[in-house]
Amino acid sequence: IQPSVQEALMEGRPVVALESTIITHGMAYPQNLSMAREVEEIVTTNGAVPATVGILRGRIHVGLTDKELEFLASSKNVVKVSRRDLPFVLSQGLSGGTTVSGTMIAAHKAGIPVFVTGGIGGVHRGGENTLDVSADLTELGRTPVAVVSAGVKSILDIGRTLEYLETQGVCVAAFGESREFPAFFSRQSGFQAPYHVRDEEEAAGLIASALGLGLSSGVLIAVPCPQERAASVQVIEEAIQQALSEARSKGITGKELTPFMLQKINELTDGKSLDSNLALIQNNARVGSCIAVALSKLQKAKRKGNLPRQEDTTPPQPVVIGGINVDFIAKAQNTVILGGGQTNAGRVRRTFGGVGRNLADCLSRLGQTPLFLSAMGKDEHSESILHYCHHMDMSAVLQLEGKSTATYCAVITSAGELSIGLGDMDIHHQITEQYVSQFKENLCQAPLVCIDGNVPLSTIQYVCQLAREHQLAVCYEPTDDNKASKPFLSDSWKALTYISPNLQELRAINRTLGNPLPAGTEFSE
Repeated sequence: IQPSVQEALMEGRPVVALESTIITHGMAYPQNLSMAREVEEIVTTNGAVPATVGILRGRIHVGLTDKELEFLASSKNVVKVSRRDLPFVLSQGLSGGTTVSGTMIAAHKAGIPVFVTGGIGGVHRGGENTLDVSADLTELGRTPVAVVSAGVKSILDIGRTLEYLETQGVCVAAFGESREFPAFFSRQSGFQAPYHVRDEEEAAGLIASALGLGLSSGVLIAVPCPQERAASVQVIEEAIQQALSEARSKGITGKELTPFMLQKINELTDGKSLDSNLALIQNNARVGSCIAVALSKLQKAKRKGNLPRQEDTTPPQPVVIGGINVDFIAKAQNTVILGGGQTNAGRVRRTFGGVGRNLADCLSRLGQTPLFLSAMGKDEHSESILHYCHHMDMSAVLQLEGKSTATYCAVITSAGELSIGLGDMDIHHQITEQYVSQFKENLCQAPLVCIDGNVPLSTIQYVCQLAREHQLAVCYEPTDDNKASKPFLSDSWKALTYISPNLQELRAINRTLGNPLPAGTEFSE
């Protein structure tokens, strides 16, 4: 992922994915290069970050440099890469342009919800006999990305394509004032879209709803070509029939058919179809970017718990303050762990933990969307954490250059008991009173504040003081017996509503308070 794209995704800014088959197979050089640059410029101008997807020497790239764009635009022997082609192209170290299907896969894996293209593939004319159905349609049925396009390429069977999309469970909406489903070069296809959205905000609301439901299927937003540069339906249809006839006589089928048809139609219409093609791509880039911006605003508002028009009914968020750890858990295979520098057989796995993170995760899965206050480094672990915690509101978490994300290594016996734990958790000292106090308003309104023992003592005391003043419910998770006693070193503990110690932690708290151990608990585990 190109750094500018990665940075935008991590900061929650709008990003628009763009395909590259149009560069490698849709237009000739150098027109394809100037078109690609222009589309990226339109995306930027309209407030989003462009992320052109392509395959370069066996690696998927999300976001291309100008040099990489030029390489794809000028290369002769590049592959047209759909879902089925990805394993072979990557394993052979080849380069290629990604189709709608290929781009959707990369966009989804990178966390980009909006993708702009010219037109999607579909059911080819005569597809009821040949079964020539584009993988774009099945991809829309199984990958949750919103595709903004000028409908379906006119060379296809639009009616059967819409039927197939319905079977795949894809929500299709025309964009603008009409429900007329556009036909790529032309504004009319003779078919109605199932739904229509009038503007960017309505489209963003539709996409947010689809993503929120977790349906695992995409959305198709069909945008008509601008009126002044749209081609005549009759002129295009005559050219299509002639091009189809020539394709049949030459035996052109499969993934070679669409590039051949588009090139032939351009010749037969004296460049009119190419002009319409350029116009609709530029228009889609503008509309798609505006949708991405609107969607980003909607998602940010939702994360902050203040959706427009719902301010009065949105309950305040719980607040969780605590650690994020990358945990490496090593479980011994044999009953006895051998010392003396010997290697013990076992299983080692990486998980994402940290008591605060675990609490915030659980609350998020229960639909509570807590505000999570924590700190991590800007390193190889932080990207994995953000990807894993995509369902959580991570917007307030500190990401610090030059600091290491907290890591913890636990060696546990075959019976599941902790044998030894090693932690590199210095970054938790950055969860300071000064940082947490920026969210005082959220804390004072929170129905529940959770805080773990990783947090510095001064921060715990600050939160407990606020809790006293504003009668807040505070849950303290002691974390381990060395950290359990922090609130009990002063009167802070009197502000706690809940605490969840294990027996060792409870013993440590009891010792700190100077109380004798109850009989029978001295040695029990």
